[in-house]
Amino acid sequence: MGLTLDLDLKKCTSCGACAIACMDQNDIDVERGIRPFRTVFDWESREPGCQKFIHISIACMHCPDAPCVAACPSACIAKDPETNLTIFDNTNCIGCHSCAMACPFGIPSFNEEGKMQKCDGCAVRIQNGLEPACVRACPVDALRLVSSEEIEGKDKENSLQKLGREVLEFQT
Repeated sequence: MGLTLDLDLKKCTSCGACAIACMDQNDIDVERGIRPFRTVFDWESREPGCQKFIHISIACMHCPDAPCVAACPSACIAKDPETNLTIFDNTNCIGCHSCAMACPFGIPSFNEEGKMQKCDGCAVRIQNGLEPACVRACPVDALRLVSSEEIEGKDKENSLQKLGREVLEFQT
């Protein structure tokens, strides 16, 4: 069974609690220019005649076929065999940015040493029976850790996993 983080687009209020919890959990100092693993923003559909406006909280999508895994020449990124989350160990990272270029969502970022970093789904918290920090902090239960199979049953309007490609087009 694979796990993934999913955002219920009808519940998210763009409050930012998830992003703050993520920064706290991962000791991210945005004042030093470190990009947070989770970003919160508002999105408006570009479809003619469509009046869709939603709040979005986005981090690594933990893609089932994660192109960043195959792109990394140093094998720093892998799929966790138990959870199927996309995890990393940047010890051998050479800072080539191949993972960032391969990611359809532009998620991997690089720390002050030039090594890749990204959301790992709070793998250590999950191993200890805890929820990811962002999920735990969400006051409206918009973020959830769910099975990949559960995502397949959701419609596009309620799931960021399903809407992801449209969001990517908006960001570029």
